[in-house]
Amino acid sequence: MSNLRFKMVETAFGKKPSPVSVPDGRTSDYFGMYVFNREKMFRYLPAKVFAQLTDVIDTGSALDRSIADEVAAGMKKWAVEMGATHYTHWFAPLTEGTAEKHDSFIEHDGKGGVIEEFSGKLLVQQEPDASSFPSGGIRNTFEARGYSAWDPSSPAFIVDDTLCIPTIFIAYTGESLDYKAPLLKALRAVDKAATDVCRYFNPDVRKVYAYLGWEQEYFLVDEGLYAARPDLLLTGRTLMGHDSAKNQQLEDHYFGAIPSRVTAFMKELEIEALKLGIPLKTRHNEVAPNQFELAPVYEECNLANDHNMLIMSLMRKIARNHGFRVLLHEKPFKGINGSGKHNNWSLGTDTGLALMSPGKDFSSNLRFVTFVVNTLMAVYRHNGLLKASIISASNAHRLGANEAPPAIISSFLGAQLSAVLHHIEESEDESFQTLSGKKGMKLDIPQIPEILVDNTDRNRTSPFAFTGNRFEFRAVGSEANCASAMIVLNAALAEQLTEFKAAVDKRIASGEEKDRAILSEIRKCIKICKPIHFDGNGYSEEWKAEAARRGLDCETSVPVIYDSYLTEDSVSMFEKTGVMTRKELEARNGVKWETYTKKIQIEARVLGDLAMNHIVPVATGYQSSLLDNVHKMHEIFPKEKADAMTVRNMELIEEISEHTAFIKGHVDSMTEARKIANRIEDEREKAIAYHDTVFPALDEIRYHIDKLELIVDDRIWTLPKYRELLFIR
Repeated sequence: MSNLRFKMVETAFGKKPSPVSVPDGRTSDYFGMYVFNREKMFRYLPAKVFAQLTDVIDTGSALDRSIADEVAAGMKKWAVEMGATHYTHWFAPLTEGTAEKHDSFIEHDGKGGVIEEFSGKLLVQQEPDASSFPSGGIRNTFEARGYSAWDPSSPAFIVDDTLCIPTIFIAYTGESLDYKAPLLKALRAVDKAATDVCRYFNPDVRKVYAYLGWEQEYFLVDEGLYAARPDLLLTGRTLMGHDSAKNQQLEDHYFGAIPSRVTAFMKELEIEALKLGIPLKTRHNEVAPNQFELAPVYEECNLANDHNMLIMSLMRKIARNHGFRVLLHEKPFKGINGSGKHNNWSLGTDTGLALMSPGKDFSSNLRFVTFVVNTLMAVYRHNGLLKASIISASNAHRLGANEAPPAIISSFLGAQLSAVLHHIEESEDESFQTLSGKKGMKLDIPQIPEILVDNTDRNRTSPFAFTGNRFEFRAVGSEANCASAMIVLNAALAEQLTEFKAAVDKRIASGEEKDRAILSEIRKCIKICKPIHFDGNGYSEEWKAEAARRGLDCETSVPVIYDSYLTEDSVSMFEKTGVMTRKELEARNGVKWETYTKKIQIEARVLGDLAMNHIVPVATGYQSSLLDNVHKMHEIFPKEKADAMTVRNMELIEEISEHTAFIKGHVDSMTEARKIANRIEDEREKAIAYHDTVFPALDEIRYHIDKLELIVDDRIWTLPKYRELLFIR
């Protein structure tokens, strides 16, 4: 091992857990202490303003700007008392991260001094530079004006000394340049459509909420080792590295005892998250070494999405307090599990109904089946678009590999729900089998209590699985903004529910009884969307062929998959639901294609640099030492004896020559392919060229680098290896 690498590994493995300061009292005592939640609103706002603001939050009614000054005054008073000196509009541009520009509360007092000031105008609206964020051509470089606008439904919060105000971000011309604006529109669309359908079963329903519970997977790597891997530093993944002799094959890391350093990190992360109102509940080791997971209690979709963006920022910050770096790339290490962000999604009403849960009578079960089947129809009609919503240059490495679901969208339902839908499809009457709740499983062990078994099993290879009272969208990537998938899913369901209700109403108007009309349409939908239902092994080659036969989207090229956003069906769906216009969709696709190109471009440049400036020199240096050994052996021993003694060295010398020659030649050809692709002006065609001509070279070159790693003397190999990166002590 090289001296530098040895010191880095020794330092990393020798780190002690950082002490974590635990607040006094119960978790509930400090939960949300840095959030301007209802309790703070009630204390700091006039009663009339509090009532108006909570009505906006609860019902989605229009915000009266006349109350903005009083809200701003109360918000500022609370923030200053909490030690805040600055404020920022916190938004999610099309960069996969969040953005913020901090301004202090001070203004001139007219007497040569300053006063703390924060007006309703500053709360409601600001003007970030729209030309400096990805816009897909909506904004030119010289057209800088854009607006961030306050989202009252997601409470403001304090990070360090700054009051963060969640906002949308739009262009001067009105198009959305972020994820929140179309998400809010999609949630509004599904609220209206689902509420209309709910009133078939309960006229008292006034609002339907979409709920999201995300499960965030991630890797931790020692900071010193991370710094010694330029590929990790610059791309988020290892572009080279041979498998460790031991990785996840013993499955001993999954749910194992959490290393003490990691526990210290998790504890600090949880405390800070809880202070910010993020209800983290679960933590555990994941399958791959150094891989972990955290998950909160589910929340309303918009708030849950904001909390996920915030938790990713917190993770990166707090990890460094403990000598770690967080890796959120979907596939940072080849040959072991990647990281996803399972989106558990469901619908519920203001009257307390869980729309994805079966009931105890005919009406509630008819309502349950109505929403499940309409969800399946939405997923079937837009399966290619749903795939486009979760695909990326990084997530493409994960899908279909190890535990991750394949890049073909299908839905697992389980035996019981499948039987219910089959019965409805085949029957002609108004009855259908009902889903039972949890049933008891008795074990022949006296001291073990009865186990309650859910009404569905789970299928880890299903991208969109029904799991008892919700659907789990497992294909979302770990570093993605959940909003991308949630925009498509909720908008697609809004379109489907609207059309379903129109069809049912038409039957009722023609004299058909309501329940029979609903069942007739459900039966029709079940037959249409059958191709999306698959309970088998999503990894099998047979499924790929069967999925193609069923007409599901089986495309694997990331840039081509993005085309699904611009099909006539997709554009029509987004425009009918009021979520996005054709212009916005075209702009976003431009950003997606450009981002894909840049990510592959960066990876190719990093790999080329490492190959020619690290790997080849180290390999040829070792080769020279082998050649020197051969010459010295022939100087000392007779030729026949020397030949016999150096045969292995000669084999290694030849192997190194073959590998380095391949690397040099293919780095040159990859560079030339980049130059050719860079001359293409159309962003889609350029992205396709990068996918087809540049991306394949990465794995080809990597193969030969990884072979050299096994050959070259460990003492001179400069880069930390998988066996060092993947195990925390």
